[in-house]
Amino acid sequence: MDPRIREHAETIVEHSIELEAGDNLVIQLPSEAEDLAVALHEYAGDVGANPVYLNNSERAERAYLRARGDDFELPDHELALYEEADAFVIARGGGNVSEKSDIDPETTADHNRARRPVQRTRLSKTWCLTQFPTEGRAQLAGMSTEEYENFVYDAVSLDWEAQHEFQQQLVERLNDAEEVRIRSGEETDVTMSIAGNTALNDDGRANLPGGEVFTAPVRDSVEGEVHFDLPLYRQGREIEDVRLTFEEGRVVDFSAERNEAVLSGVFDTDASARYLGELGIGMNRAIDRFSYNMLFDEKMGDTVHMAVGSAYPETVGEGNEVNESAEHVDMIVDMSEDSVIELDGEVVQRDGTFIFEDREAE
Repeated sequence: MDPRIREHAETIVEHSIELEAGDNLVIQLPSEAEDLAVALHEYAGDVGANPVYLNNSERAERAYLRARGDDFELPDHELALYEEADAFVIARGGGNVSEKSDIDPETTADHNRARRPVQRTRLSKTWCLTQFPTEGRAQLAGMSTEEYENFVYDAVSLDWEAQHEFQQQLVERLNDAEEVRIRSGEETDVTMSIAGNTALNDDGRANLPGGEVFTAPVRDSVEGEVHFDLPLYRQGREIEDVRLTFEEGRVVDFSAERNEAVLSGVFDTDASARYLGELGIGMNRAIDRFSYNMLFDEKMGDTVHMAVGSAYPETVGEGNEVNESAEHVDMIVDMSEDSVIELDGEVVQRDGTFIFEDREAE
């Protein structure tokens, strides 16, 4: 076994979820990540936790969705599993990133609506979403298998204490602010209130790799236009050049140069899918290239991302409405050139560089 896999598992157990004796742990990994599953079971045994292992097969899920088609029901047995769990770990991987590309977007939306209580329960527990490097993901990222393995393990093995301190400088500024304005090029100019909400420091816990600071906008406050100039993969399809127009928080107009129907399916999932649930600012300088993997891409320095759909309740202050949706879809804006982030009218980042950051050596 590659020793970096055990290091990865150790980071998950000791840092990301802080597993303890007696904890009920759900491990949900693709078959390609069996070595990581083995390492996690070893650590769970050392700690005295109780693991349950689920094979997260995209092929199997595709087969089910195509056979069922619609009229999905809440899987009570799966809900019960997560109700009894103390922590869970999910790793992305898989051989074919387009495995579910022939599933109708409305089918996916129906399935997500039925499983919404499962999603809500999982997110109420201690959790970690991470990545296992596979050949399929390497190919999508345009890297050799070895290069992609190095890329993944470099990103998940940061000095997370130092990264926390770096990111905390932005957390404190956001928590003192009431309004955010983001401008990039000629097509992105959007404002939103964050008054009363809380910015959180993603330092490799819920997401591994971490490397962002995120919060929630006040639900009805988002105004303006955004061009998400970096693509995203959704349901095995690449969505390119998404443009959204917001009025009173709601997406009132949208377009995409490619696979717009998938985006439309997201917005049709439920009424709250047309509102922003998250604003995130990427700060992980170890992630230095785009890889078609949102778990990494949203953490890149010189980027911001916004997610339509559900908000993380811990980011929403008392008295503000939590946007609840069966969707949570992140999209990214490149902020490396002709771009500014302002807090209450003061610039906190210009062309990707924060006011508290010295990048002259780069």
